Amino acid sequence: MSSILDQFRRTRFAASSLAMKSGDLRNEVLASLAELIRENTTEILRENQQDVAQMAGDHPMRDRLLLTQERLDALAESVLSVMQLPDPSGQVLSKRKLPNGLELSKITVPLGVVGVIFESRPNVTIDVAALCIRSGNAVVLRGGSDAYYTNTILVKLIHLALEKHGFSTDLVYLMPTDRAHVTTLLTAVNYIDVIIPRGSEALIQRVRKESLVPTIETGAGVCHTYVGASADLSMAVAIVVNAKVSRPSVCNSLDTIVLHQSIAAQFLRLVASSLQEYSVTIYADISAYNTLKQVGYPLLENATESDFGREFLDFACSIKVVKDLPEAIEHISTYSSRHSEAIVSNDETEARFFLSTVDAAAVYWNASTRFTDGGEFGLGAEIGISTQKLHARGPFALEKLVTEKWIGIGQGQIR
Repeated sequence: MSSILDQFRRTRFAASSLAMKSGDLRNEVLASLAELIRENTTEILRENQQDVAQMAGDHPMRDRLLLTQERLDALAESVLSVMQLPDPSGQVLSKRKLPNGLELSKITVPLGVVGVIFESRPNVTIDVAALCIRSGNAVVLRGGSDAYYTNTILVKLIHLALEKHGFSTDLVYLMPTDRAHVTTLLTAVNYIDVIIPRGSEALIQRVRKESLVPTIETGAGVCHTYVGASADLSMAVAIVVNAKVSRPSVCNSLDTIVLHQSIAAQFLRLVASSLQEYSVTIYADISAYNTLKQVGYPLLENATESDFGREFLDFACSIKVVKDLPEAIEHISTYSSRHSEAIVSNDETEARFFLSTVDAAAVYWNASTRFTDGGEFGLGAEIGISTQKLHARGPFALEKLVTEKWIGIGQGQIR
């Protein structure tokens, strides 16, 4: 434990020195990192295969763990895109002069040392490091044992990029995967300024209960799409299928389809073949089950209470048929994780009511929930999707890696 705290201390010191580095110099580090990712693709993929080989082929997290040439190219591009974003620190938010002549200004400053606990997704290592370096923060990373080899090689490349431009490698610290050290991180109030968990509901709940360090939750995504009575059903099919199958292992993928009773049977007959093509298992309520049974849908189960409010992270979803919009909103309110929710409707009054009433970080009208992503929003790479309401909500990206500081300049004023 003492060695871990010693490293935290060095990371804290490195964070204070980072404030002296210009934004242009920090961008040079990112440019080098993107180049190193591309130059070391073969080695990264080899290390990643060691991790993937230890995970069961049908494990829902396997897709999140897997890196490919295409994903590494996208990762390098995401680092370069962070460079193009304005530096969020050092911005003057307001200025005023008091009657006694004291000049006050409020500016943005880096958070300091950001601790991130995450599972399975090694791209988080690069995204978080890039965002923190660009915004002037140091970062402590605690990845899962399932991505040990991949995270190790990625942090090695990050350190090479830092060293090349005269930065301390203590700015980015990858913790050991021993679970006992998680408590050390969660209680390191003298060294860590904020904790951000990315992973399962169990991980998030542990951080919430045990952390003495302020926490920003990037919670699980239990996402619904409500298809209303006036919906264009061909549009609804396209939206639902995209939200479910384009990448089911991510937090903004669809978990529950909510259907108005007047269009439920027709919609299910239209969508069944597309979902069957991707071998989507459906957990349907009685009404939806009967319709899907009639059309011979093969991967069909009767829904139980536990199938609502469930983040599937796989080719599976639940279906709920409701009598009207209020019942749909009530169902979503009961089971939502407040991440991303959508309505498909041609009734503007209905849609506007849904958008204003449903409590979630992102709500959509006639669009897929899969857009809840920092890159899609034009925010660049992200640390996660915040489902809380303090400091940051929705895509938690570069712009939110700062806090505020008041500066007072006087000529001897006293009170």
